[in-house]
Amino acid sequence: MDTDVVERREGIVTVQLGLVGLGKMGGNMAERIRRAGHEVVGYDRSPGKRDVDSLEALVGALPAPRVVWVMVPAGDATRSTVEELAGLLEAGDVIVDGGNSKYTDDQVHDVLCREKGIGYVDAGVSGGVWGLENGYALMVGGTKEDVAKVQPIFDALKPPAPKDESGQDVPGDAGFVHAGPVGAGHFSKMVHNGIEYALMQAYGEGYELLEAVDLIEDVPGVIKSWTQGTVIRSWLLDLLVRALEEDPRLDRIRGYAEDSGEGRWTVEQAIENAVPMPTIAASLFARFSSRQEDSPTMKAVAALRNQFGGHAVQAVREQEAERPA
Repeated sequence: MDTDVVERREGIVTVQLGLVGLGKMGGNMAERIRRAGHEVVGYDRSPGKRDVDSLEALVGALPAPRVVWVMVPAGDATRSTVEELAGLLEAGDVIVDGGNSKYTDDQVHDVLCREKGIGYVDAGVSGGVWGLENGYALMVGGTKEDVAKVQPIFDALKPPAPKDESGQDVPGDAGFVHAGPVGAGHFSKMVHNGIEYALMQAYGEGYELLEAVDLIEDVPGVIKSWTQGTVIRSWLLDLLVRALEEDPRLDRIRGYAEDSGEGRWTVEQAIENAVPMPTIAASLFARFSSRQEDSPTMKAVAALRNQFGGHAVQAVREQEAERPA
């Protein structure tokens, strides 16, 4: 890398990075990168967070060759940001998309950037609001040359190496993988999030059954007991324990769950590649069900049960019947 971009201070490679998007994830990432000794020039639409007031100013503040990391919502916001940066950056610079973009968008952006001699790397990032202290799992796609230009930043963001029984670092890149060419990073993160959907659904269903029976007197305690020594322990389970400590019966939360898009994309790819994925697909559909106060599907099921078997149906309450259509 060019010595204008990288300095060596006491054996540490120091990089100047442009970071677009300083929200919950981006802001914490900027702080973790700075703690590792790197310089971050940040831009955000919010004036109180940013170091510069435009993408043009951000590019101007960085010596060439530049690395600019985009951390904004997937979709139109990312597309417009990448397109604007491609018009401002120069040959030899690199754009990193660290949001939750669809991998096919990466491939379009890569063509746009390559036409201008600009490198493009897609980075699937997992770690949420806990990443500042714990580090972020990183799944990246791009050429070896472009990934190498960003490697000091990846090293700053990734979790520390796990220790063996003697306290020594376990060899290998814990929490980091160069998954393949452009698109491979976000494809990997897409599958990761699909699995996350299924795990959360399973924990949620288990919680509901425990709550539904009179036999279990300490539901939060049962779930907490699973966090040590069991085969279903995980960080997600730890977070469920935390949630139940704050609200033991989850009375303050409505049973409504959005989907970020990646669960849908995972199921779409399963169909495209003829890969059976019943568990992840069911967890996605369960989220759709959570948004229905009175499911039309279940109305039809109840009506059919009444028609063929005379099974009782529950009448709509009078005040609900009076609601406007």
